[in-house]
Amino acid sequence: MSYDPDNIFAKILGGEIPCHKVYEDDDTLVFMDIMPRIDGHVLVIPKTPCRNMLDASADQLAAVMATVQKVSQAMMAAYGADGITLQQFNEPAGGQEVYHLHFHILPRREGDKIRPPGQMADHADLAAEADKIRAALA
Repeated sequence: MSYDPDNIFAKILGGEIPCHKVYEDDDTLVFMDIMPRIDGHVLVIPKTPCRNMLDASADQLAAVMATVQKVSQAMMAAYGADGITLQQFNEPAGGQEVYHLHFHILPRREGDKIRPPGQMADHADLAAEADKIRAALA
């Protein structure tokens, strides 16, 4: 399958759709998931087109993973987390819904319950969560 330049993450990168940005560098963008499974749930994407891990270049994967690690460490501090859950899905059978490579980072504390999928968050709450993570990155 080929990359669809009209996917929602490509539109976020193109400025067509707003997001609650947490972190950005030359190669990656991190923003709040609008349907968070837990407070602080973010998405990490490369700024260049690739459908998923299966067609990503080694450089894209390296850049995304460096950002995943950096943001995960900040989230551990910001949330007093005991760990993180890292999720990444490939193709429909693997659970992928948006066809632009992305990693989910969820800060976790012992006993945390993950919310069911598909529940839209309040934008003010997402903005506050983004501020919290950005402060930990500073």
